[in-house]
Order: sequence, then C-alpha cells, then structure tokens
Amino acid sequence: MNILALEPLDLAALLASRVCHDVISPVGAIVNGLEVLEEDKDEGMREFALDLIRKSARTASARLQFCRLAFGAAGSAGASIDTGDAEKVARGLFADDRTQLIWDAPRVFMPKNKVKLALNLCLIAAACIPRGGVMHVVIEGEGDETRIDVTVKGPNLKLASHVADLLEGRSESGSVDAHGIQPYFTGLVARSCGMAVQVTASSEDVTFKATTAAAE
Repeated sequence: MNILALEPLDLAALLASRVCHDVISPVGAIVNGLEVLEEDKDEGMREFALDLIRKSARTASARLQFCRLAFGAAGSAGASIDTGDAEKVARGLFADDRTQLIWDAPRVFMPKNKVKLALNLCLIAAACIPRGGVMHVVIEGEGDETRIDVTVKGPNLKLASHVADLLEGRSESGSVDAHGIQPYFTGLVARSCGMAVQVTASSEDVTFKATTAAAE
C-alpha cells in the first residue's frame, strides 16, 4: 500500500473538481429553466420552468454554503466555527425526502478544522446511502476529548473499498482521482487537528468515528 503525498496544486485542482461536480447540475438546471422562459409561451411550461429555477437555485445555494464551510478557509488561522452553523448547512444540503439527518451536538464554538472534519465525514457517509436513509451525527466532548461519530443506514448501503485507506492517506494504486479526493482530504483534515478516523461497516450501518489520534 502506497502513502499518498499530493502536490498542493494537484490537491487544489481535485478539490475544485469536487466542488464543481456538486454545483454544476443545479446551475445547469437553472440555465435550462431560463431557456424555457425565453422560448416557450405556454403558461404551464413557464410555471414548470419557474419551479425548476426556484428549486435548483436553492439546491445550488445550499451546496455552495456547505462547501464554503467544509472546504473553504472559513475565517482566519485558528478561528472557531459555531456548530449551529455547521448543522444549518448540513440540513440545507440534505433537505430532501430521501435522507433524514439527526444532528446530536451541543451548539458551541469548535476549532474550525474539527467542524470541517464533521462536515466532510457527512459527505463520505452520504455516499454510502445512494438511495437515501438516515444519517446520525454525534459530536461530544471538547479539546482532546472531542469525538465525532457519523452513522448511516439505508437501502443499498455500501462502503467503497478504497475509503478506509484514503482516510489514512494510503492508496493501492499510489494515486487518487476526483472520486477519491473526498476521503483523502478528510483524512488530511483529521490529522491537522490531531484526530484519526475509524471506519466500521456491517449489513445494518456504516460508522465513521473520529477521536484524538493518541486515543486510537
């Protein structure tokens, strides 16, 4: 198993691809809706287009707000983030009929990288339930005692084989693409705040548990 060490430019490019992948679909739907408004005079089609634009704009906004906290600088070095803001963007991202988000965490200010870690774990966990399900986020403790658990369950539950290795910065192929950058980046965030992520999977659920690395 090879240890990965991406160049900063390669990491930035892959993360940019990841963000663009998330927002290109709703933005494209907005463009399609505007074209219908310009070309179609049928009131039924125009109302359909307006509804499409409204929903797609909300989706694009929710994804960008989530990405801003999960991937962005979100303040100066050493800044803290309100976990209430993290809950808000998570609920915005998963505001659909497929995924039920249970957010079990006190509203406190936490070091920004620990909040980023929680949000990135949510993204990895969501990929395990492609048809939706239940996501349970638990944040407990403070300082070195902080623990972050994200558990998902649902139909077609599946954990990709490369996720655990990429979380630890390893890759069998010695490389990573835009599909694998999410767990790799999450592992980088975890190590930046002295934490390690343990993955457990069964036929019932998949859990990502982040604790202080020394405890692991």
